Amino acid sequence: MLSPVAIRLGAHISSAGGVDQAAERAHALGCQTLQIFTASPRQWHAAPLPAARAAALRRLRQQYRLDPLVVHANYLINLAGANPDFHRRSLAAFRGELERAAAIGADYLVLHPGSGALARCLESLRQAAEGFVWGPLTLLIENTAGGGAHLGGDFGAVAALLDGLAGLPVGACIDTCHAWVAGYDLATPKGYQAALAQLDEQIGLARIPVFHANDAMAERGSHRDRHQHIGAGQLGRATFRRLLRDPRLQGKAFILETPVDGPDDQARDLAALRHLAQAPASTRKRRKSAQNKAQ
Repeated sequence: MLSPVAIRLGAHISSAGGVDQAAERAHALGCQTLQIFTASPRQWHAAPLPAARAAALRRLRQQYRLDPLVVHANYLINLAGANPDFHRRSLAAFRGELERAAAIGADYLVLHPGSGALARCLESLRQAAEGFVWGPLTLLIENTAGGGAHLGGDFGAVAALLDGLAGLPVGACIDTCHAWVAGYDLATPKGYQAALAQLDEQIGLARIPVFHANDAMAERGSHRDRHQHIGAGQLGRATFRRLLRDPRLQGKAFILETPVDGPDDQARDLAALRHLAQAPASTRKRRKSAQNKAQ
C-alpha cells in the first residue's frame, strides 16, 4: 500500500485508436492518473476529436477513478518566436489544444513555453485564449532544460510566466529531468532540500499540481533533455524516494514520461515509483499506532 501521503501515480499513455483507449490502457497499467496527446505532437494538422470518443473518455475516467487527466500540448508550438508564419501556426495550434482539452474534460493542459521573448509569449498566450471558456481546465507551464533563448529554464523564469498571466487559470508542471539538466541538484539530500525550498519560494508548491517523474541521461547543467528509466539515470532511485515520500508534495500527480522501447517499460517504471513511494514497514507501523491513539 502507498504511504498516507496522497500522491497519484501515472504515465503518459498512447491515445492511438482514440482518446478513450488511453483510459483503458492506463487502467490496465494500474495508473491513478494519466497524461495524453489529443493529436499528433509533431504535426500542425489536428484531426477533429470525435464527440463519442470524448464522451467515452469522460465516462471511463469516472469508472476507473483516473484523476487528474492531463493533456500535453503539441511540441511544435512556440508562442514566443518571431517568425510570423510559425507564430500564426502556433496560435492556431494552441487554441486547438485548449478546445480539445476542454472537450474531454481535462484538468490540466501542459505547455512548453518556447524560445524567444517573454513578453511575446505572454501576449500570445492571452491572444490565443481570448474568449475561451476555461471551466475546470488549468494551463500548466512546464519548466524546460534551459539553455539559449529557451524560456522556463529555471524556477524563477517559470514564476515570471505565471505572474505575467495573472487573471488566467495557470500553474506549473515540474519535470525532474529538466530541472536536473537545467542545473538543480536533486540527487543529493542537501541539494534536494535547497531545490524544493527554492521551488516553493519562487513558484509556490501550491501552484504545482503535476510533476513529470523522469530520470535523466545527461549530466547536471548540461541542458540536454534526455529522459531515462527510473533509477537508471543520473538522478537515481533515492531522488524519487525523496520526492514521493515528501509530505510537502501530498496531493500531487507524478506522471512518467520515461522511454517506451518495449511493451513492459512503462509497467516497470510505474512499479518502481510505487515501490519507492512506500514508507518503510517500521514507519507505517508507527503511523498506524499514532492514528489508533488519536482515535
